[in-house]
Amino acid sequence: MTTVVLARKYRPRRFDQMVGQEHVVRALTHALQTGRLHHAYLFTGTRGIGKTTVSRILAKSLNCVGLDGQGGVTAEPCGVCNVCREVDADRFIDYIELDAASNRSIDEVRDLIERAAYKPAVGRYKVFMIDEAHQLTKDAFNALLKTLEEPPEYLKFVLATTDPEKMLPTVLSRCLQFNLRPMAPDTVREHLARVLEAEGVAAEPGALRLLGRAARGSMRDALSLTDQAIAYGGGSLEESAVRAMLGAVDAAHASRLIEAIAQRDASAVLETVDALRTQGQSAAGTLDAMASLLQQMAIEQAVPGATGEEGEEARRLAPLLAPDDTQLIYSMCLQGRGELNLMSDEYGALTMVLLRPMAFAPEGSPRATARPATQPLRAPAPPVARASVPVPLPGAVPVSAGGRAPAPVPVAAVSPAVTPSVDRATPAPSPRGSSGSAPPVSASEPPRAAPETPPEAPRDSPLAERWHGVCRQLAQAGAVSGLLRELAWQSGLRNCEALPDGEATVWRLQVESDSLRTDALRDRLAAAMTTVLGSPQRIELLAGPAPDSPARRDAAERERLQAEAERIVRSDPAVVSLLQQFPGARIVPGSIKPLVNPEGTPT
Repeated sequence: MTTVVLARKYRPRRFDQMVGQEHVVRALTHALQTGRLHHAYLFTGTRGIGKTTVSRILAKSLNCVGLDGQGGVTAEPCGVCNVCREVDADRFIDYIELDAASNRSIDEVRDLIERAAYKPAVGRYKVFMIDEAHQLTKDAFNALLKTLEEPPEYLKFVLATTDPEKMLPTVLSRCLQFNLRPMAPDTVREHLARVLEAEGVAAEPGALRLLGRAARGSMRDALSLTDQAIAYGGGSLEESAVRAMLGAVDAAHASRLIEAIAQRDASAVLETVDALRTQGQSAAGTLDAMASLLQQMAIEQAVPGATGEEGEEARRLAPLLAPDDTQLIYSMCLQGRGELNLMSDEYGALTMVLLRPMAFAPEGSPRATARPATQPLRAPAPPVARASVPVPLPGAVPVSAGGRAPAPVPVAAVSPAVTPSVDRATPAPSPRGSSGSAPPVSASEPPRAAPETPPEAPRDSPLAERWHGVCRQLAQAGAVSGLLRELAWQSGLRNCEALPDGEATVWRLQVESDSLRTDALRDRLAAAMTTVLGSPQRIELLAGPAPDSPARRDAAERERLQAEAERIVRSDPAVVSLLQQFPGARIVPGSIKPLVNPEGTPT
């Protein structure tokens, strides 16, 4: 015995059985009840959302005769009279469906117009339904216009299309248009649950959620996928089986990747991608799962608790990213799907997409402020010898790999072969006068002045100095990284006090960023300080700007060291001699770097 597929078995036969299209149902119901009927209707929307179904229900409503055979036009067709049963069986003589995808020429339309001249054989109205109407040729549309605008009183036109943009404006103006919307995943999931309950098929909630998302708003696709899942699962729907059938990525992988990106843990990203490759998980499905989770995170960040019971993972991850970072990574995931096919190894392309957000640092963070400024474009020059020289500054002692400080090398003793990068415009030395002296040459880049510390951030503040020292201890011990380091470096110490009986030391930190001012990060930072300082520590986070944070201090110190390094190099006799010998020569911007310690902070 042949089983009727779910998409046909549960096709709505009345308006009140339609799911997710209440706006269309309401308008048509009121029109039928009040007798305000239009002569031409246009239903638009993606595949499988009910365009043809609405057309058939409308045809039944116009022609239903009721149980006693005396009924008239109604918004609630009986479903048992000959008209209703024949329309449902697709054999009602006065309901004609034309598939414009395969019958698009002017000849088919002329045949339709000729049939329109005859009155209905058994019903009140003759209904012509043209599916995929946008595929009709221009000549076919033009032939239809006159009849479409002034049809006989017994004739109704119904056009359906998935692409209304391709419809002629003259056709659109003659139709009453209804846009059928894609259905939300929750709407699809709830309808599938009712269908499976009626079928007596056991289904796990996770399996229904996967099917609801995979349908992409199409109820017909959802029912077809459900049929396939029942066959795949041997009569039941288990989440693991449905996930395997759809090739969907486990949500745990998406969570792990987002967490690794938030913590800037590249090794964790690479390990997860290797796991996806080993398990045969889809690269595109990975980005889809991440985008879905990021969407829930963005909702949680905007309206906490709005994701309901299903948003537990989103609520856990939401504090790890700032809202703008969440939006950025979401956009990168969507854009990255189009890049997967551009590379022979889709997992290699996936790795590049996932590493991309980590190339961007939050503005004002230590890593961001350590970047060199973008260099201005300049005209190509002949090849020259270049070298970037770390310049030891007063009070700056570099640390070697063995932990010993090497003897300082005077800048003046540096060989010209390893001087800062110098562009030579001409290879020949400049002409000299009888005295042998060259005209003075100044570098094209003026030395950078040390930044002034804003008055609201006094550098001699004992509290700021104390907090800066604690942050350095945490960094040297390797106790902070990622967002935890950001919280420490972006904070300013308001006050600090020891509780009686040595219970704990309370640090009150002022933090401007809402995304960093979370209980989870606060507790983790307190635990790290307790471990490094060797005594109980507590932290209270206060809202407000932190003008004298460690991040600002480090940035200002780097700027000062950079300006000092450039001053030393520009005044070095060897550099001055080179600039004098080669007219047009200049020090390449960005080629001078001050020495910093292994942690990346100024010494």
